[in-house]
Amino acid sequence: MAQKKRTIEEKSMWDDARQMLRKAERENIETVWDRLEYQTPHCTFCELGLTCKNCIMGPCRISPKGGKRPLGVCGADGDVIVARNFGRFVAGGAAAHSDHGRDCLEALHAVAEGETEDYEIKDEAKLLRIAAELGVTVEGRTVLDVAKDLVTVFFDDFSSRKEGIAFLCRVPEKRKEVWENLGIIPRGVDREVVEMMHRTHMGCDNDAPNTMLHCARTCLADGWGGSMIATEISDILFGTPMPMKSKVNLGVLKDDQVNILVHGHNPIVSEKILEAVNDPEMVALAKEKGAAGINLVGLCCTGNELMMRKGIPMAGNHLMTELAIITGAVEMIIVDYQCIMPSLVTIGKCYHTKMITTADKAKFTGAEHIRFAMDNGREQAWKVVKMAIERYDLRDQRRVDIPGEPVDLISGFSNEAIIGALGGTPTPLIDAIKAGKIRGVVGIVGCNNPKMQHDHCNVTLARELIKKDILVLATGCVTTALGKAELLLPESKEQAGDGLKEICGALGIPPVLHMGSCVDNARILELCALLANELGVDIADLPVGASSPEWYSEKAAAIGTYAVASGIYTHLGLPPNILGSEVVTDLALKEFDDLLGACFVVEPDPVKAAELLDERIKLRRRGLGLSE
Repeated sequence: MAQKKRTIEEKSMWDDARQMLRKAERENIETVWDRLEYQTPHCTFCELGLTCKNCIMGPCRISPKGGKRPLGVCGADGDVIVARNFGRFVAGGAAAHSDHGRDCLEALHAVAEGETEDYEIKDEAKLLRIAAELGVTVEGRTVLDVAKDLVTVFFDDFSSRKEGIAFLCRVPEKRKEVWENLGIIPRGVDREVVEMMHRTHMGCDNDAPNTMLHCARTCLADGWGGSMIATEISDILFGTPMPMKSKVNLGVLKDDQVNILVHGHNPIVSEKILEAVNDPEMVALAKEKGAAGINLVGLCCTGNELMMRKGIPMAGNHLMTELAIITGAVEMIIVDYQCIMPSLVTIGKCYHTKMITTADKAKFTGAEHIRFAMDNGREQAWKVVKMAIERYDLRDQRRVDIPGEPVDLISGFSNEAIIGALGGTPTPLIDAIKAGKIRGVVGIVGCNNPKMQHDHCNVTLARELIKKDILVLATGCVTTALGKAELLLPESKEQAGDGLKEICGALGIPPVLHMGSCVDNARILELCALLANELGVDIADLPVGASSPEWYSEKAAAIGTYAVASGIYTHLGLPPNILGSEVVTDLALKEFDDLLGACFVVEPDPVKAAELLDERIKLRRRGLGLSE
């Protein structure tokens, strides 16, 4: 039986989204919310994590009801099956983010070896600083020679050649001791992901707690390895973000311009598209077609990448991607990979919108594939932008409906930007925390999930936290939500508590700082490590927390797991599919606190979640001898 149909108001908190949902109903276009209704109720076995299809003796289902619980055909009990499933789930997330990091690394390799003229090193100072940090000789050498050695260091981080990944040098000693004692020092990205898949093969790891510890190790290899590499190399190649004004919501689309959406996660494609749309010849061609110009707009994390470096506006986050096309104003959507719904192809064909895929690892049936590589990025970008311009004639202006006016925001608070604003040292931030003007810091990250009212939990949690003098750091899809709520503006300090309001006023910053895309949660790890090292404590001792109120993806589960394993108390708005095992659930919600110094907490109500995060911050402040 399908779930009771929700009203449009219950689906999203935003007026621009609601207008497009009404348009979709009028035009008989199916959206993600419709498909959720068709799929509901979901399989209870799957929701609890009690199905196993890891071998062909099955698939098996373990009943959670009554008496002695049955076993799978091989003899695995529910605890083992739930742990196996969670292990494969987070391995998928760690692989996705870290493979993004590998793509960035291959781009830097191509630049260092002179194999491309389409890309270059934009932040030489950061390259030299990171190289020196990781033990690469810098003095008396050219930037490209240093880059070659840094590339080698990072490629080794994806292998099995070392006992620990390179950025362990950033991890506080007390945290490394925790990992060492538990045997979860991350050795190499590919090694941990492959071992996770091996452990969860039939006849391997059949001890649920042991499997869960390797889940932590796999995710640490992503957070302190693949994702951190992606972040740092993106800064090196495309520039380190600094505070920059931009705009957000569907109102950033233009009814008199060629509208091009870029969507996915990897800036390697979108940076070239940006160059192409700014080419005077392309602009002139658009005007020949009757358009006033070319309008490049971002979605999701590719949008975050362009917004924080170049000020390119954002149309929306995950649940806005279909609705952006439903405006009828989009000529082309260019995608790379991750979080891209296949439905975009179908909805695009309801209008004149063409979808272009660019990565061989992310083709979509019905879309046109134009492969981007290190040696053809410029050529391909100009090709697809010209294709988009040619489609302007096909637009049916009678079906164009662009809702609302854009909202201003400020993005681009990299760690370099934050420390720079503090005078080049974290001391003022530490002093503000000690004084209680900033009582703590919480990172709100990630996704949207159609099971929840779109962006309500993301926005409400942020508002509740800043009232309590808790500084909020935002990454990924939550950024669009908090931007639309006008929380990414200095004026929003008026919604903060007195202490946070004073600090934000003195620095001219918002109480919610945008730090980047979802791989850029590595920036939050680095900032926590920096504060812990300055104070001589473990990350788990800091008054910090993390949250993903509306998460949905394997990547979000990997992020949450590496946050917990790093010592950061982590809130989720929905539980992962582990509730079929008391052993695994108790580990995640309780026992990890003793083992790792942090655990998960699940709470769908954002007001209650803010209270839970606040209580944890109070506890950590008392532990450091700090008053309220």
